[in-house]
Amino acid sequence: MKTSDFDYELSESLIAQTPIEPRDTSRLMVLDRRTGTIEHRPFRDILDYLQPDDVLVCNESRVIPARLYGRKVPSGGKVELLLIAKRGENLWEALVRGRKMKPGTRIEIGDGGRGIRDKEWSPASHIAGEVMGETEAGGRLIRFGRPIESLLDDLGVTPLPPYIHEPLSDAERYQTIYARVRGSVAAPTAGLHFTPGLIDEIRRKGVEFAFVVLHIGLDTFRPIKEEEVEDHRIHTEYCQLSSEVADQLNRAKAEGRRILAVGTTSVRVLETAAQAGKQQADASVSLSTSLLVPYSGWTDLFIYPGYQFRAVDALLTNFHLPRSTLLLLVATFAGKDTIDRAYQEAIRTEYRFYSFGDCMLIL
Repeated sequence: MKTSDFDYELSESLIAQTPIEPRDTSRLMVLDRRTGTIEHRPFRDILDYLQPDDVLVCNESRVIPARLYGRKVPSGGKVELLLIAKRGENLWEALVRGRKMKPGTRIEIGDGGRGIRDKEWSPASHIAGEVMGETEAGGRLIRFGRPIESLLDDLGVTPLPPYIHEPLSDAERYQTIYARVRGSVAAPTAGLHFTPGLIDEIRRKGVEFAFVVLHIGLDTFRPIKEEEVEDHRIHTEYCQLSSEVADQLNRAKAEGRRILAVGTTSVRVLETAAQAGKQQADASVSLSTSLLVPYSGWTDLFIYPGYQFRAVDALLTNFHLPRSTLLLLVATFAGKDTIDRAYQEAIRTEYRFYSFGDCMLIL
């Protein structure tokens, strides 16, 4: 399968640079994958497409201030890091910007880049680290001298995707209103459209909410560079589905109710847990299995055409970058020809694309 088949042209004028206010006034494309029909609505009209007893599954991961600035020791050369994922005790995978960041390079990280030229930093305003190795994806493994998590609010800044060039006046606008579990380096953007008032209305309609976690990492930023889709190796990300949520979703499935995933990250959690359930069932014919089992760990699930969905009945998603794993997931769910036509329609009618853009409900 050619990666080039999942490419498209987009004018920079359609890349949303700032979030729309209020959140629920973004545009919503409603796509029926069975009939191919397309409707255009404001996001708050999502209520019209939800049924009592549906379950909306949301990723409650919270973006951390993962962009760090500092200097090499003793040369003083500038360093910029983007933390991607924790890989061990005080060990983090990071993308780096700086010359000759070879294993053994020592660095000091300062307070949001404001103090990197100071000769002396107080212990509270900096942290030391060392490059321990390189990753297959071109990043670095950095071991810090002490836990960095509690220092990120002081030392780091919220990272925005590289296609957003406007500064964000309120960092909370790059968080969903239900973001709770710290760990992502990018927002699960399909959830950015919800407001507290809209969630209250959805609940009053009888729709349930369920919350999962997937900490978003490298593949949000990295296009597929391989010519063949099957040759791409997806970056692993940590995800979690609790036993309570597994029971909630299995009960809904048994009763014939719909599971609607809010975002591609929620899809990957649900499908990872569904695959784990299938493996358990295959391993023991006497085991009483459900569709989904509790899951906590890393996932490298790469969904591209040919994949059979086991858990998800409908999907709310933003418009994704060309040649991205997220675009392939959406094309798999709705059908490639259907998604190609929907994206052409979105471009024709000037939807706003990517993180701060509009969204699509695929039924």
